[in-house]
Amino acid sequence: MLFYPIPIGCNFNVRIFILKTIAIVINTNWNIFNFRVSLLKSLQAQGYKIIAIAPHDKYVPKLEALGIECHPIVIHNKGVNPFQDLKLIFDFYRLYKMIKPEVLLHYTIKPNIYGGIAAWLVGIPVISNISGLGTVFLNNKLSSRIARLLYKVALKSPKTVFFQNKDDRALFIQLKLVAKEKTALLPGSGINTQEFLPIAVNKSNTDLQFLFIGRLLKDKGLVEYVEAARLLKIEYPQVQFLVLGAFYYGNPTAISVQTMTEWEQQGLVTYLGVSDHVASIIASVDCVVLPSYREGLSRVLLEAASMAKPIVTTDVPGCRDVVDEGVNGFLCQPKNVEDLVRAIKKMIHLEPEEREKIGKKGREKVVAEFDDCLVIEKYINKINGL
Repeated sequence: MLFYPIPIGCNFNVRIFILKTIAIVINTNWNIFNFRVSLLKSLQAQGYKIIAIAPHDKYVPKLEALGIECHPIVIHNKGVNPFQDLKLIFDFYRLYKMIKPEVLLHYTIKPNIYGGIAAWLVGIPVISNISGLGTVFLNNKLSSRIARLLYKVALKSPKTVFFQNKDDRALFIQLKLVAKEKTALLPGSGINTQEFLPIAVNKSNTDLQFLFIGRLLKDKGLVEYVEAARLLKIEYPQVQFLVLGAFYYGNPTAISVQTMTEWEQQGLVTYLGVSDHVASIIASVDCVVLPSYREGLSRVLLEAASMAKPIVTTDVPGCRDVVDEGVNGFLCQPKNVEDLVRAIKKMIHLEPEEREKIGKKGREKVVAEFDDCLVIEKYINKINGL
């Protein structure tokens, strides 16, 4: 029997059988390339063939260069058309029958729901990952109630359902959407702490810079961030508020290009667009701000803390997990501009040495609690158990 050791310097000794196929199913190849590659490389090094199932995008060649076989599927991420969703179940079913993977790794809402139903029909073991609840759990509309019902059906299939924070896990159990014994916690998608290292940067000016990173949605707290900037610039006109992230057309809480342009024209924020080199932008600022209404476990905050940047974020699931109040950042109440202003003011009033100190505390926390080796170990243990 052949075995392969765990790569990338992770300090655990789990070994699994070779010559098996694992399919990762998700809503974008971008997500796989940016957040899941460490896990997939670890599985490859142990002899697994990896297949990616996601809508085609420009990241397919990058995944193929890593030896990952890509199969396209059409997922209308923002749509609620029942006929499209029924077709999606059939498309998943057809692919699963053709590929015949030993294990399916499901991420994001539609793969978890409709891929879960298809996997049950085919009889393939599934490990699901609930990486965030999104608008489905932030309102009580008919579409949201239907989505919760579909979750309840689909989550009968997986052998394990990973959650990224204890609040989401408790909510799913309370609503009877999943059996408690199937659930387990993960420290987010993990963070490669050797990739997101503190970087010394010689700033061209001494003006403080705050950075919002995320999809341009109201649910991410972007409106509160801009309104806080409006108030703070009266007292601190030299402080800069930056925004990095993609527009998310079609989402009911999306910020429009016109709105962003108006904010820029008013001198409230500077929009940086999107980037595949987020680390260099994080390195150049003094603090990362995410006033989100709820997260699974914020990747943005993990990246910032791993790079020893202090954080201002909301006291909600998926955000407060990364920040210890007053130790590596400050917490504020969600949807509360005045409280966000208070927290940012506290950061402004710190001496540079104090901001550096709490940034280092954040780095220590991420290394100890959120390193991607911890995520890889949990996945491999579950896969090995199947």
